[in-house]
Amino acid sequence: MKADEFDEKFDRGEDITSALDLAKAQRPGEEQRRVNVDFPAWMIAALDREARRLGVTRQSVIKVWLAERLEHHTTPAA
Repeated sequence: MKADEFDEKFDRGEDITSALDLAKAQRPGEEQRRVNVDFPAWMIAALDREARRLGVTRQSVIKVWLAERLEHHTTPAA
């Protein structure tokens, strides 16, 4: 499919997913990087309690809380 045909279908609200290679799709700025952080035992215990309460993993709690804090304290790039 040519680019102009793709654009026209998209603009009309038609399903264009068959023309996409979703296996290679990426979200810019969202690539994962591993970091190691040491926490005191009391903090791990508190994180684990919260994770159990929410029914999610410790990592999920940490990621959500950090994201919330960063969104609250950072200004959007111009």
